[in-house]
Amino acid sequence: MPDPALRIDVVCAIPQILTSVLENSIVGRARTSGLVTIVTHNLHDYGHDRFKHIDDTPYGGGAGMILECGPIFECIESLQSERTYDDVIYLCPDGEVLTQDMCNALSIQRNLILLCGHYKGIDQRIRDVLVTREISVGDYVLTGGELAAAVLVDAVVRLVPGAISDAESLLEDSFMTGLLDAPHYTKPAEFRGLRVPEVLTSGNHAAIKKWRQEQALKKTQERRPDLLP
Repeated sequence: MPDPALRIDVVCAIPQILTSVLENSIVGRARTSGLVTIVTHNLHDYGHDRFKHIDDTPYGGGAGMILECGPIFECIESLQSERTYDDVIYLCPDGEVLTQDMCNALSIQRNLILLCGHYKGIDQRIRDVLVTREISVGDYVLTGGELAAAVLVDAVVRLVPGAISDAESLLEDSFMTGLLDAPHYTKPAEFRGLRVPEVLTSGNHAAIKKWRQEQALKKTQERRPDLLP
């Protein structure tokens, strides 16, 4: 097997949530082929009372529970004693919103830690001392950061060379060129009276390329004008 191009350590409260994403499809194949190493770390393993608690009530009162400093510091500092990490990323609703450009940049890193929040969040001191970057997958709140981590892992790992056999297809994905992707069709050429655009069956590659560029621009203008200069 080749040396993995990327290692991702996911620190979380419920690693079982990540099992399906990490073991199947492109991410699963990339791990099996040795292109990436992804390791989950259960914060409850770092809880020191007999119930393995990792959270407590917030100072100042209020609803919800907060993940404690102790288990997270112990886990991340243990990892950092073994290797140098490019980033310790905290998945949280108030982080910078994940973009394709960010995924492109993260895919060429060597070692990343993803820290998943849970309950009401994490003690601010963890963010102040350990976290180097905070990322959100959208303007909404999830029960925990595990699902957000799954999104980030999938979006990044698919960009690692060799993870997708047809690398050229990546270059045509939405956002890779600053536009949304053009419509796609496959066989049959006619289905229930609905026909594939004639240009796509013409064999004229220059015309097909021009059509796709026009369609991508049109869709972007209609749905995401904010992406256009």
